[in-house]
Amino acid sequence: MAEKRQGAWFGFGFCGFGQALGSGNGQHAVHSPEPLHAADDVCQVSASWSYTALVTRGGRVELSGSVSCAADGCRDVWASEGLLVVQRNKSGSGTELQAWVPGSALQGEPLWVQNLASGAKAQGEDEPGSEPRMGTLPLLPCARAYMTPQPPFCQPLAPELRVRQLQLGAEHALLLCEAGQVFSWGGGRHGQLGHGSLEAELEPRLLEALQGLRMAEVAAGGWHSVCVSETGDIYIWGWNESGQLALPTRSGTEKKTVREEATELNDDGLRGEEAALADVGAPAHFIAIQPFPALLDLPLGSDAVKASCGSRHTAVVTRTGELYTWGWGKYGQLGHKDSTSSDQPCRVEYFVERQLEVRAVTCGPWNTYVYAVERENI
Repeated sequence: MAEKRQGAWFGFGFCGFGQALGSGNGQHAVHSPEPLHAADDVCQVSASWSYTALVTRGGRVELSGSVSCAADGCRDVWASEGLLVVQRNKSGSGTELQAWVPGSALQGEPLWVQNLASGAKAQGEDEPGSEPRMGTLPLLPCARAYMTPQPPFCQPLAPELRVRQLQLGAEHALLLCEAGQVFSWGGGRHGQLGHGSLEAELEPRLLEALQGLRMAEVAAGGWHSVCVSETGDIYIWGWNESGQLALPTRSGTEKKTVREEATELNDDGLRGEEAALADVGAPAHFIAIQPFPALLDLPLGSDAVKASCGSRHTAVVTRTGELYTWGWGKYGQLGHKDSTSSDQPCRVEYFVERQLEVRAVTCGPWNTYVYAVERENI
């Protein structure tokens, strides 16, 4: 039997609230990947702007940052700035979904509770000894509803939608169905819905531009969207203010700081928005909004297998285990040892230099978490 390769989680980017993100050393940013504390025991990471939730293989959820606490019996977790959702083992049998105010530190009474049937298991939940994968929350294990940060917290989905994955952005939602088709709804003023307009959609609407192409994964950023096809192609659309679409920005040059005047944002990321919207219709060399999916080629023709989006940055894992990032980089969330932004995909050399194969990536709004294993010796 082949020996199992050792793996660990790494973090980089914003840690101004003391989030678990490498050593931090009291700084507000980590510019290059660093191993997380006790990373060999972590199987899942979910990050909001001011805190991060880590789930261990032993079923313990640990919060770090603006909220610091821990609780046992956790099977899945989803962290947003206004809501923390935890799937926990229930006494006796079955599991229970709990929605909390993050500042409650999981003490007292949750905002909302739902009991799941005995033996209910989230899609994609890790088997013992398997490689960690992202959990299904905010999609509920029954796949007939999902969690949102606003009351009533649980939103139903149409019964005819057989859902494989659901991702929430700041104002929009992306849904991947079992047939590999993508649906989007919510706010559309940054083109993040991909329907060719800036109009909002109240109900899930099929992305007609992607019909006939089977998608394997979707990712929602603050105001942009990404999906990865089963053949490894990347399609991306929405807001390009910081180069997060890997399309030309005002700087027009790779590794140049992009629109510095708009990077001093608060947690909802809206300052500087009007300036970017005003650039719609600007000369073709600068793209502020891409309202329908655009095909993106990675360097060397690499195929993608996973994608994740922060507020205004994007990260993709290739089939060969390399990590590419681009977009807003002020806090080092791109992992390139600096704080510059880029409108072109750039490989994170940290993992290549250490002979590490990247298996998973999950972005917080202003930071990035990566799971990697040692490469096999050939």
